[in-house]
Order: sequence, then C-alpha cells, then structure tokens
Amino acid sequence: MLGTLRVDRMGAVLGAHHLGGPKPRQILELLLLHLGTPISKERLIELLWEGHPPAEAQPTLESYVCVLRRHLQPGAGRTGPLQTVNGGYVMEKSLVDLDLDRFDALFRHAQQSSASEALPLLREALALAALPLLGDELVPAWAAEERTLHAARVTAARILAAETATALLLTEESVDWANQALVGDPLNEHAWTALILGLEHAGRHAEGLQAFETFRRALDLELGCAPGTALRAAQARLLQATADDEFSDVLSALFLLHDQCQRAVRSPNGPAFLHVEPAAPDVLREAGIVLDSFLRRARFGV
Repeated sequence: MLGTLRVDRMGAVLGAHHLGGPKPRQILELLLLHLGTPISKERLIELLWEGHPPAEAQPTLESYVCVLRRHLQPGAGRTGPLQTVNGGYVMEKSLVDLDLDRFDALFRHAQQSSASEALPLLREALALAALPLLGDELVPAWAAEERTLHAARVTAARILAAETATALLLTEESVDWANQALVGDPLNEHAWTALILGLEHAGRHAEGLQAFETFRRALDLELGCAPGTALRAAQARLLQATADDEFSDVLSALFLLHDQCQRAVRSPNGPAFLHVEPAAPDVLREAGIVLDSFLRRARFGV
C-alpha cells in the first residue's frame, strides 16, 4: 500500500493491473485501509461511486468482489483473507501482512518505549514509509484523505525520531529527521523545535539561530503569530552561546527584565486588573547595573 500497490500471493506478485480493473482494486484498497474491520456494502458503494452510484450498484459491487477473490485467492473461495460478513466485507487481519499496518504498529510501539528501544523501531517504520500511501490512486477523494492522514503520522514519527536521536546524543541524525519532517509540513512548530534543539545540541548555534529566524518569519507571514515558549527559550540559549562574555551578561539582564515585564497574573478583582509579581530587588538591581554600565560604554566610551 505504501508506494505502488503490490500483492505477494504465495510467491506470485500481483500488481494493480492484475486485480480485475480500477473498481476491484479500489475495493481491495479500502478493505486494507480498514484491515480487520468490516465495511458495509452501502459504505463501499458510497465511496466507490462518490455518492453517485449506478442503479444496479449492489449487484455490480458483488460481481467486483467475485472478480477480486478470483485474483487474490484462487481456489480458496470465501475461506481466504477476503471474507463476507453480515452486510459487507472484511480483510481478515490474521491472514494479511500489510506494510501500512506494520508502520502503524512500529510507531505505536516506539511511542511507548525508551529512547534506546524506540529509535530502531522508528528507523524501521520510516523506512517502510519512504513512499506515499496509495501512490498510484490519484483520483478518489477518499484516497487523498487517507494520504493526508498517513502523511501526518509519518511527520509525527519523524519528529519523534529527531527528538529520540537528540536524547541519545545522535545530533546529526536528529537534524536529518527534523529536516525530513519539515519537507512534509513546513510550518510544523514541533518539527522546527526538534531541528533547532538538534542544532543546539550539535553545537551549531549560528545555524540554530538562522533556523529560528526562518521559522519566525514564515510563521508571521503565513499565520500572523510568533513561535511558542520552547522555541523562544531555545533562541535565548543560542544567543547566549554565541555572545562574548560581556554581551552574554547584557542578554541575561535583558531576558530577566523582559520576563519581569511579562510575568503578569490575573487579579482576584477580575480580568481587567493585572499586577506584576516583583522579582527579588537585588536581582533587578544587579540587572540594572549591568545594563547601565553597558549603555554608558556604548554611548560615551567609558
């Protein structure tokens, strides 16, 4: 199902053109997308003819299923993987090894595993998902919807692979997975966060700042909003890492004062009344001294 449809039937390889035509092929694809779950004849008719079925839709559907059975399970009749259930059909999960199902199982397992166990599972899953779902099925709306859903799962798996590789100090691999995630979803903040954190851990601070600025501009242009807290914190660390000692102190003071201005909490009197929680006076005084000294030298050279 990932890439070009292919069926391996006891060593005989069947392509899409071996399955009796477009409609029998689409029946197989729909049943495999819902592997192990019955689909009613009414639902199959609705999807196959996109809400405009012919007058004899049910007999036509049944004839397509017979054609498909002859190609998939010759001699097995109704005892093969394509089975009839009350009012519909199902592909028996225990009789089918499906790449899409393996991808989903590996991804779920990785989500519940430690980093060292998860990364090999994610590598295997993403190797399966190197090609798009139903790559040859370009026309039906249901295929486009399923491709979109699957692409989102692949992006999520790539982000998890990037985060897991960073946790294991495999920073180059982390950056590679994050970049692959961004190819599929260029405005995904989780993917940008994984990329920038990977660059930070790799010591590539200038590249991390450049990536942050690229995302900030794209986000402002496309959505009119700014990066979230995690990315702004990463930017602050990257700025400090690239600054000299004096400028690092100035940045620290600026961040402290900025946080002080932003740390507003709601008053019990209602949402219109805000008050600021004061930082320790000596901390604010020290930040003020640092900034005053820097500005005096910048302005007067003293």
